[in-house]
Formats: sequence, C-alpha cells, structure tokens
Amino acid sequence: MAQGTRPNAADNLDDDDYPAYTMGRAAELIGTTPAFLRALGEAGLITPLRSGGGHRRYSRHQLRIAARARELVDQGTPIEAACRIILLEDQLKDALRINEELRRGERGPDDRSGGV
Repeated sequence: MAQGTRPNAADNLDDDDYPAYTMGRAAELIGTTPAFLRALGEAGLITPLRSGGGHRRYSRHQLRIAARARELVDQGTPIEAACRIILLEDQLKDALRINEELRRGERGPDDRSGGV
C-alpha cells in the first residue's frame, strides 16, 4: 500500500481471517455461549485477536472451527477431546493434500515445506 493511502474497509469483507465478530455476535452466529468460545481459547484451539480495548474478536475461519467443536461437544465429546480431534483432522487434511501433490508430481522430492 502506498504511503498515505488508507486501506479500503471493503477489502476486509472477503478476508476469511479478518477479526470482524465480537464475542457476543460470534456466539450468537454459531449458537453457543461466550463461555464456550472462551473455553476453546483456553484449550488453544482458537486464539481470538484483541481490539484496542482488549475485547475478543473472531474471524469467519475461527467461527467455522468453533462450530465444528460445538458439533462434536453436542454429540457428547468432551471439549478437550473435541479440540484434539479438530487439530488431528486438520493435520490429516494437510497430509492428504501433500500426498496428492506428490502423486501429481507438483512437489519435488526435497521439498519438505508445508507442515506435517
């Protein structure tokens, strides 16, 4: 961005990681309580950004993760186990993606970037 140019607020509308939602609104959107969102933060599953006043702010990406956790908890899974399941699901998804890239020859044999 050029010096003196203000960022366009509309650019944030498509940013999946932009912390647009307050805790109350985030809880309302996924049908849970602020305490549930705090518990996910304490478990390390999501880390909300903080506003200048110290209030938690959540992105759409974080809300999808929280909604998945709520789904598991609603099925009777303890919150700590739900968080671990979600982390493992993400690792598996990454590993499958890397395997597919290797099968298609998109990654060189010495390319070890990409996690897992």
